[in-house]
Amino acid sequence: MRGAEPADAPDEAFTLADYERRARALLPPAIWDFIAGGAGEERTLRANEAAFERLWLLPRVLTGAGRPITGIRLLGRDWPAPIGVAPVAYHTLVHPEGEIATARGAARAGLPFVVSTFAGTVLEDIAAVAGGPLWLQLYCFRDRDVTRRLVERAEHAGFEAIVLTVDAPRLGRRLRDVRNDFRLPPGVAPANISGDDFASPAGHAAVAFDPALDWSVLSWLRSVSGLPIVLKGILGTSDARRAVAAGADAIVVSNHGGRQLDGSPATLEMLPGIVAAVAGGVPVLIDGGVRRGVDVLACLALGAAAVLVGRPVLHGLTAGGADGVAGVLGILLDELQDTMALTGVDSLEAVDRSLVAQREQLPHLPLAGLGTPPLLPDAAWRT
Repeated sequence: MRGAEPADAPDEAFTLADYERRARALLPPAIWDFIAGGAGEERTLRANEAAFERLWLLPRVLTGAGRPITGIRLLGRDWPAPIGVAPVAYHTLVHPEGEIATARGAARAGLPFVVSTFAGTVLEDIAAVAGGPLWLQLYCFRDRDVTRRLVERAEHAGFEAIVLTVDAPRLGRRLRDVRNDFRLPPGVAPANISGDDFASPAGHAAVAFDPALDWSVLSWLRSVSGLPIVLKGILGTSDARRAVAAGADAIVVSNHGGRQLDGSPATLEMLPGIVAAVAGGVPVLIDGGVRRGVDVLACLALGAAAVLVGRPVLHGLTAGGADGVAGVLGILLDELQDTMALTGVDSLEAVDRSLVAQREQLPHLPLAGLGTPPLLPDAAWRT
């Protein structure tokens, strides 16, 4: 059974958490678990959001900053804000219009949309309603002809980049789906791949994904497409340097939203080391756990060029279709502008590492009767 009929708009949706609560109330438990769950014991899933709780923003005052300017230029295109829709499969699970509604919602903000290989609607139809950059997220299949045809269709439809997922030789063991014996409901299937055995996402991936994928895939992609190639799923500094050397045009620091290797670190923790490792060679994007405008600014301060947001967009889609997607993205943009104004920066060029500190890096105030704890050293970020 598909999700309940979406409401016209969620009640009192002032934050992304409001949209999440509304979506959870509307969706059947097994579909909610498929969207919300992670791999294993979900340590990595929890770590993504928890990492932001350990970070503080340090405001600057009397800077003379006016109205914040949020625009960026990335891979040859102007974005109105450093925020994009991350690839998530099967938007048709939560709304009848699926990715069409998502594209319409993103278009209202002019923000980019990374469309999943496992989109539930046709690439050409998504492109027809898009109002910002479209990128195709790509899994590389054992049958390279399937992969090639997908890339060619995306390029012909006006997609502007290929986002190759590199952390999924197979799908992670997602215990909520195992316990629920999750199957896609009738009518929900990938609209851009031929075949008839898609009911079990993990089962299909085990058969169709290329488990022996290596760095040579970049050369192969270059041979079939002239689009920029973004590698999604980089978590280590050595892989980041290798990606630059191999000719990637950008990378996404990602642990697949905690859905692949449980026990891998939070993306925010790995971001500064990866930014240092690539040394400006390519733009570095990040996903995982971004739920507020302050989270967006924290990522930018640590060197990210932009952030991608996945689950919250599905929450908005569930709650209100295109209006809900636009609402989620609008909240993030409004919060980012508020955060920039309150930290004293008027453009993203003025955002740097001095805006953020970990909790343990801040001076501790003495507590009555307990004396004064020693100051902790300015520890480097773990990489």
